[in-house]
Amino acid sequence: MFVATDGSRHPVGSLLAVPGKMAFGDFRWDERGAGSGPIWIRVDLPRQLISVFRGGDEIGTAVVVYGSDGTATPSGSFRLLGKERLHRSRAYDADMPFTLWLTHDGVALHASVVARGRATHGCIGLPPDFARQLFAVAQRGDRVFVIPASPDIEVIDKTSVS
Repeated sequence: MFVATDGSRHPVGSLLAVPGKMAFGDFRWDERGAGSGPIWIRVDLPRQLISVFRGGDEIGTAVVVYGSDGTATPSGSFRLLGKERLHRSRAYDADMPFTLWLTHDGVALHASVVARGRATHGCIGLPPDFARQLFAVAQRGDRVFVIPASPDIEVIDKTSVS
């Protein structure tokens, strides 16, 4: 059972075969056997993992990158505000494929280079193939829960990207 920051409770179970610790750029996606229900997303910043659920069944997981110290990723409960297949950031002169908007001021889930030492300007960066699959199932209004990064966890060599 996942209890969100807003107090809502979400039953969870995983259908994914993850054979050990995932590395930067790794992901799993398998909808076979998933029940019905709404899509919802949990982003665990301390572990740099995203989990996508359909109802109570986990159908996708990936290692992510997120905001650097100067542009931290916000935590809390969000609803997807919209989708954009290919957004180009004017502020950072960078492509943001498969964008799923979390805030009105530009924070989103989107495809990015997910590698050791990489970061975003506050967004949550996803492996491109995972971002494409998430974009295909996510809808405006879907819930996204972002677990805050722990101040006790030091991320080394984060260099900002899009």
